[in-house]
Amino acid sequence: MSTEAVTWAMDRAPMPRTEKGKPDTTGRHVLQVLAEHASPTGTGAHPSVLRIQYRTGYDRATVQRALRRLEKSGLIVRDGVREGRTRYKLALELLRPETDWSDLEREEDDLRAAAAERKRRSRAKRVTHAESVTVTDGEGVTVTDAESVTANVTHAESVRHALEVRPSRTERSPNHQQPSYNQLHKDSPASDHDQPQAPGASGETTDGNKKSDQHLDAFGAFWLIYPKKRDREAAKKEWLAALARGATPQRIVDAATAYARERANEDPKYTKYPATWLNKGCYDDEPDPQPSLRPLRAVAGWGGPARPHPATGAGAPQPTAEDYKNARPF
Repeated sequence: MSTEAVTWAMDRAPMPRTEKGKPDTTGRHVLQVLAEHASPTGTGAHPSVLRIQYRTGYDRATVQRALRRLEKSGLIVRDGVREGRTRYKLALELLRPETDWSDLEREEDDLRAAAAERKRRSRAKRVTHAESVTVTDGEGVTVTDAESVTANVTHAESVRHALEVRPSRTERSPNHQQPSYNQLHKDSPASDHDQPQAPGASGETTDGNKKSDQHLDAFGAFWLIYPKKRDREAAKKEWLAALARGATPQRIVDAATAYARERANEDPKYTKYPATWLNKGCYDDEPDPQPSLRPLRAVAGWGGPARPHPATGAGAPQPTAEDYKNARPF
């Protein structure tokens, strides 16, 4: 094995190219096997195709095609036949251009720059920087990762919400007194600009928005009293529809209070949803009568002392031993 020839084939020899102009790594590997069997001057390389197959792992056709490409590029030249095998001479005078290394460095830099650009774009898609935000007709705004926020909220009137306190079932008892409509409406929190007023007390009857707000304030009292709190938005719509049909908030709240007393300690499964209760006009229903206890009739002579007859005043006869003896089973 010639060290000079192997060094040339591995480092200083020009890179062989395929027909499409790409680096021929297969041909370069075959060239290194030829260099292992050449003299220091690059002559006398005559390994068999079988030997090259053994060293490279390529099949016979691949090795033969690689030898033809090496001959075409001028890196090897046929120099006769020895022992039935073709002998080759390596063109040690051909050296690899110095620009190959700089070209590889430039390609590496381009790949790194492209990877950095892809990473930057990926981060830009995940994070959005908002310098200013303008909000119109909004009640609340939440902004994350923003440098500055400008909130411009217009056409927003003061809104009062009824106090929504939901007492737990364990706190209710049969004697629990439901607060009246006036107490709930009096205790409901008001805004900084409006004083609490009962629905319909305001003289601004032509202002539909304010009238609707007052009705919704009264809805808070209804919602607090009603025994089942489900589908609040649907209940609001049915509340306004009931008022449009002629019902008054006072009338509905009083009926809801009576219904809550009826359903106290009852199975909540059979309690109507508030929207259903309002839609069906249940606020006009008569409350169920309270069940009365039927007095027990006392039988004289059994289980207690004899009582006088209500008409004659005579006491009932006491059973004797003879009565017990002659008694028949039922």
